[in-house]
Amino acid sequence: MKALLFEPSLPRYAAARLAGSFVPGLGARVGPLGLADVDEPTLPGADWRRVRPRLSGICGSDLATVDGRSSRYFEPLVSFPFVPGHEIVGDLDDSTRVVVEPVLGCTTRGVDPPCPGCATGHLDACERLVFGDLEPGLQTGYCADTGGGWSIALAAHTSQLHPVPEGMDDDTAVLVEPAACAIHAALSTDRADGATVLVLGSGTLGLCTIAALRHFATPATVIAVAKHAEQRRLATDLGADVVVVPGEVRRAVRRATGSLLVGDTLTGGVDLVIDCVGSQSSLADDLAVAAPGAEVVLVGMPGSVQVDMTPLWHRQISLRGSYAYGLERAPGDHGGRPRRTFDLAFELVVAAELGRLVSAHYPLDRYREAIEHAAAAGARGAVKIVFDLRGEKRR
Repeated sequence: MKALLFEPSLPRYAAARLAGSFVPGLGARVGPLGLADVDEPTLPGADWRRVRPRLSGICGSDLATVDGRSSRYFEPLVSFPFVPGHEIVGDLDDSTRVVVEPVLGCTTRGVDPPCPGCATGHLDACERLVFGDLEPGLQTGYCADTGGGWSIALAAHTSQLHPVPEGMDDDTAVLVEPAACAIHAALSTDRADGATVLVLGSGTLGLCTIAALRHFATPATVIAVAKHAEQRRLATDLGADVVVVPGEVRRAVRRATGSLLVGDTLTGGVDLVIDCVGSQSSLADDLAVAAPGAEVVLVGMPGSVQVDMTPLWHRQISLRGSYAYGLERAPGDHGGRPRRTFDLAFELVVAAELGRLVSAHYPLDRYREAIEHAAAAGARGAVKIVFDLRGEKRR
């Protein structure tokens, strides 16, 4: 079958890192990723199904991998060669349309008894990502045994499969996974209700986070930071009260909160920051505008950064990460049982019409063009770029 395969090659990885430092996305032309003809993944067991992707998204972590910018932290958590792609809507062999929940936790790995995180439904806290019946891989798209969405077929455990409601189009369904990440971030804190919240970054994840805050919480004010015009338009449409460009974030927070300015840092600030960028400059902004005792939730993948952490200490700010999804207790549940994040994501993508974030579709053989488009999406007036496998034929 046709697939985009990421193979281990230090020279090509170095070339991708160099090329990507000049033009984001250029690593696809010189790096370890290439179009290949490979066998379909073998199903690891009776509870596994073959999924034939219809659409598969290109996300920020994929771009970091292609451009050689991914953290060495991930080296023991992946296995080579792997087929990228973890934002997936596809068909089973019986034509059931499904979305894949990509985390490869204890159930998928045949680990029994499961780790404490998986035992309580919190796949985001799985401790067994390199053990069990599968090769290492924190998610589908980073595991040699399962394959990934940038291909004609992949293997998925039945616990990973979520049927797509009839009437939901593919563009909407492929946004379920990033919407789930955003919901997990928005509901991981009890500080959003009645608060002034800053969402830093308005790519796919940031826009989904704004939508999640407005749908599942009741913040008093949402301030969004968006670099490009189309991002600013969508941020406003999805519920941001104030939208500013990156250089205006301190001024906007000062105006919204009545804070004073001391050097580059505010005396007060926002109650909650959700950082969907994860860069050195975004982390510096987080600490400059978070009020004393505020919380910063890091959703964007940071890699190695150098940031002065003195404000964190002096202002007693809480900094923590938000990864993947699991179980959530959404407002309005009135003490009921927690719901799977993906169930809430199916609700959100319809309510907020998130399918409109899909800006362009590419076949696999135009992967270099697709990745370069995704890397420059904001500047080109786009948000989510996807591979379209619906016209691809099996070998």
